[in-house]
Amino acid sequence: MSHPISLRTQVELGVVPTHIKFAGGLAPDADGRLPRDSHGRLLVLAEMESLMQASPVRIHNAQVPIFPGVNEDDSDELFIGLRDLGLGVHPIMMVGGADPMNPEDEEKVATMLAAGIEVAKKHGFTEIASTSVEEWMQPGATPKTGAAFQDAVAQNVRTHLRAMKMAGVDGSSIQHWHIEFLRKGEFQTFNDIRKCWEFVKAANAALGRKFFQIMVDAAHSGDSELSIDENIQAISEVAAADELGTFHASAKTTRGCLTTDDGWIGALLAAAARTGKLKYVFVELFHHQDPALEALRQLDQGHGVDTRDGRSYSETVVDGLADVAHRLNNLVARGYLKN
Repeated sequence: MSHPISLRTQVELGVVPTHIKFAGGLAPDADGRLPRDSHGRLLVLAEMESLMQASPVRIHNAQVPIFPGVNEDDSDELFIGLRDLGLGVHPIMMVGGADPMNPEDEEKVATMLAAGIEVAKKHGFTEIASTSVEEWMQPGATPKTGAAFQDAVAQNVRTHLRAMKMAGVDGSSIQHWHIEFLRKGEFQTFNDIRKCWEFVKAANAALGRKFFQIMVDAAHSGDSELSIDENIQAISEVAAADELGTFHASAKTTRGCLTTDDGWIGALLAAAARTGKLKYVFVELFHHQDPALEALRQLDQGHGVDTRDGRSYSETVVDGLADVAHRLNNLVARGYLKN
């Protein structure tokens, strides 16, 4: 396939297709079946193929969720289908209904994570991810600090290492586990890069190798309490420790068109590039009317703003891919990134 924009770097560009909505797009129904279009094709496959045809730059990877309880035939169809499109697959494991920081929920969380890891092993994936250090949008949750924070870190280490042992990660295809922190409000405790790094450092120390990495999401960084300069400094330190993972090009607050990012994507992408450790960049937009994300719109009305400016969501994602491709190429031109 011919593309008018050629990436001049070895950094791989991908998409997280959250713009098709969790409800009716990514998430399974009550029977564990994944959503399909009117032709019977899985919506994720149909959308990724459409994006690949429309994108002015090659799409290397897709990051898609693994939900507990998905029908195995549908799961196989999805992952085999993505590979048949020529895409690398970076699954992000979804957990819910349990608190990873609570020792009483350790078995439940570890079991859900182990199930996701088993899927990744089955298909030979090398990079997995999760937002599994805290329960999403937990009512009444308060930030853990001091000794309580250290206890939360230790409990997360036990839970994640238990999941690894249950699923038999050692000797498998899996090379890295990318941990994503979420914005304040979604997470109360692990809601910035430095707090997330405390878990990653502790988990890697317990393992004796650099297996866990931090997923830097420009949107969550922008909605954290750390400034751009503080995030840039943290990215440099994390990379120096060889614990920098995937980068999400996503706009703070709106999670829509990348032009609403107020400078965060450009600043943090450049910081990650300068470390020499940047490997994977994903464009990620969310649908401003996704029923599954009503809690986010209640948290911040900015999440419900339509930023498409007359375009479809697919067109807005394609524009984001072009934008990030030009950014990466110009980071090469300025000597920040190797070609």
